[in-house]
Amino acid sequence: MEVRARLTGVPVRAPRGGPLWVVPVLWTVGLGLWGLSREHSVWRDEAATWQVARRSTADIWHLLEQVDAVHGLYYLLMHALFTCFGPGTTTLRLPSVLAVAVAAGCVTVIGQRLAGNWAGLGAGMALGLLPAVQFHLQEGRPYALVMAGAAVSTLLLVVLLERPAPWRWAAYGVTVLLCGLLNWLALLVLVAHAVTLCWTRAGRGTWVRWALASGAALAGTAPLILFSRGQSEQISWIPPLTWHMLIGPAILLAIGTLGALLDRPLPGGPSVASVGLPLLAAPLLALTGMSLLKPLFLDRYILFGQLGLTLLIGTALGRAVDATAPRCPRASRLILPLALLSALGALLPYSLAKRSPESRVDDVLSAADRVHHLKHPGDAVLFIPAARRDTALVSPDAFTGLRDIALAETPVTSGTLKGVEAEPSRIRAAVLRSDRILLVTDAPGVAKRDSARRDKAKRAALRSHFTPVADETVRGRRVTVYERRPEPGQAPSPSGRLQP
Repeated sequence: MEVRARLTGVPVRAPRGGPLWVVPVLWTVGLGLWGLSREHSVWRDEAATWQVARRSTADIWHLLEQVDAVHGLYYLLMHALFTCFGPGTTTLRLPSVLAVAVAAGCVTVIGQRLAGNWAGLGAGMALGLLPAVQFHLQEGRPYALVMAGAAVSTLLLVVLLERPAPWRWAAYGVTVLLCGLLNWLALLVLVAHAVTLCWTRAGRGTWVRWALASGAALAGTAPLILFSRGQSEQISWIPPLTWHMLIGPAILLAIGTLGALLDRPLPGGPSVASVGLPLLAAPLLALTGMSLLKPLFLDRYILFGQLGLTLLIGTALGRAVDATAPRCPRASRLILPLALLSALGALLPYSLAKRSPESRVDDVLSAADRVHHLKHPGDAVLFIPAARRDTALVSPDAFTGLRDIALAETPVTSGTLKGVEAEPSRIRAAVLRSDRILLVTDAPGVAKRDSARRDKAKRAALRSHFTPVADETVRGRRVTVYERRPEPGQAPSPSGRLQP
């Protein structure tokens, strides 16, 4: 296949050797497998996926009735994978790697159809290098899967604008529905697609079929949206929107707009600009507007907007190839490889950093390992805040023999992520009945001031009656061993001193 240079008509031979999308797919998989385990570390967000995926299906449903219903489909998928392949960092993160690879393949085909082979190849190869995508490429959370669904639905829309077919509209509706069930904010992709239909002046028939498919997806997602609104407390930590939070997105919009200006659309159909720019801008602007009413602005909720950015980057690269071809046909073929190598080199420090344990707030597995080495049989354990109980839920073997003295109802029984703790007075009494306690909490640079009454009771009892004898901080978490101070007239404990 050849791609014409739009201004000159000079053909520029594109890469051969099979479907073009195969190259970006393999490239993206390679980027994802590189340092996948992050030195066998798992941080708190991924710990939520890990501990829920290990529960039974009935227990997961029980959890979703109380919290995290918005991630229900993803948790059930990960439960199936953990059941088939066992828990581990590969099982946890490989779905995200494969999802981004699918997205890379889709943007390659979209770019190829709308702007030529070089634009498609550039878009597909660039996706896995984008900083936001690199972070979620190896993340055990659903956002990469949402991006894959958005990419598939966008590809279907582009094809439908050229060759309508009932089964494709059905596939479009099902794909959008799955995106919405993975995270209902993914339905913002419909806003982008509506702008594309306006931009391309789609006919009435196309609008009617799109409305039917989109309406079916919205109707299928509506119960989840309505039910999850009752669990809005779980996102109460999201800060109000400030202009500082929009600096990064504004830069991306500027880059995308430049790519759109360089687009030279083919007559009689959609262009990369009409597909990519709405995909980048519309979800961002919509989420910004929603965040003015209720704080919701997190980049990961609209990660799929990066698809639009990479399409526009691919178009710019394709335009550079076309412009160079008339005078330097051979040199034009080196533009894309050199651009990719330059981007890879420039982003190498970032790429290495994101594949290290220090790239995340904390590491659950390292904290569990320290507990395993510091514990004695019969010791008690406390968690401040209670959410740090994920250390034990992800690595239960490390806590064998320890007594969780604050816990009144387990996470599984209560249908929660962190369990239900006893009243402060009962926690204090349990602390005072113990001789040796391990405290798992956040590292000083990460920890927030204790706000829960239960946590304040734990701290007060430890300060009043216990002495720290070991204190280790590792990758964002802190494990401290406390021993009871001898009462007046009692001999001190042989180990009653702070260990290095």
